[in-house]
Amino acid sequence: MRVLVTGSAGFIGSHIVELFREHGHEVSLLDLRSGEDVRDAATVARCLIGVDAVCHQAAKVGLGVDVSDLPAYAATNVLGTAVLLAGMAGAGVRRLVLASSMVVYGEGAYDCPEHGRVRPGPRAEEDLAAGWFEPRCPLCAEVLTPGTVGEDAPVDPRNAYADSKLAQEHLAASWARATGGVVLALRYHNVYGPRMPRDTPYAGVAAIFRSALERGEAPRVFEDGGQRRDFVHVRDVARANLLALETAAPRPGGLRAYNIASGEPRTVGEMAGALAAVYGGPDPVVTGQYRLGDVRHVVASPDRARTELGFQATVPFQDGMAEFAARV
Repeated sequence: MRVLVTGSAGFIGSHIVELFREHGHEVSLLDLRSGEDVRDAATVARCLIGVDAVCHQAAKVGLGVDVSDLPAYAATNVLGTAVLLAGMAGAGVRRLVLASSMVVYGEGAYDCPEHGRVRPGPRAEEDLAAGWFEPRCPLCAEVLTPGTVGEDAPVDPRNAYADSKLAQEHLAASWARATGGVVLALRYHNVYGPRMPRDTPYAGVAAIFRSALERGEAPRVFEDGGQRRDFVHVRDVARANLLALETAAPRPGGLRAYNIASGEPRTVGEMAGALAAVYGGPDPVVTGQYRLGDVRHVVASPDRARTELGFQATVPFQDGMAEFAARV
């Protein structure tokens, strides 16, 4: 199969390109680092010639710095995806594997002892400033128990990046309905591993911690370190893309979402501790700082990806962190 990979030179995209080629696929590349912009219709049209499917990884990532980032997220993620989809429609390409994200959920799933499954709103700044980081029940304000979030959970993006990733899904779903195409949206959880961006406010938390340790500084853990996430290795994510590409297509004219996660959640504090242990210290410092756009717990159910795609993460957390810490 001939596949166009956007963001082909990036952290995740480069691993996908290598794996696709290992499995006999012919790969066409599109990446801003090579002067090719997914927002340019002529470039997209040229790259789509002879293509059977698209694996769309190009995006501006991270929580961002402040509202000044809004135009960049909209231009890169939303406009870029719209231009790509229009080009696919014109070229007759009808299969898309889309890099989405767990950020579309906002907070994960929670249960209240009195009201059952609830969806808490954004955490109040006065709670965060007072050191109370757990979401409250929206009906009675009591403490909630976090659970696992499935793909059919309501979406509730909480920052510009999350808004743009959900917009990508909506645009892709509209494209699929209009063209009879198929979209497999892979909602990545916290991806880490070799080639992860570093020394930038848009890098993932694992890369930020690693950079601190390389400087001989303690990783600075926000809140109380108890935020729960699912850390999934980039090689597992690349394999999920391969399975999505090769899996028998779901119903044409629609979008099917999949959580791409390890299924073994960890706290951010645990992750920082694992990296520090590999480096021999210094130990992480819990700062109590917070960011209003952050969510507390996002823990995925990976069942759909396992049953429909045959995907299951294979890189153990400790092994993956040890390898990640050793990379320069």
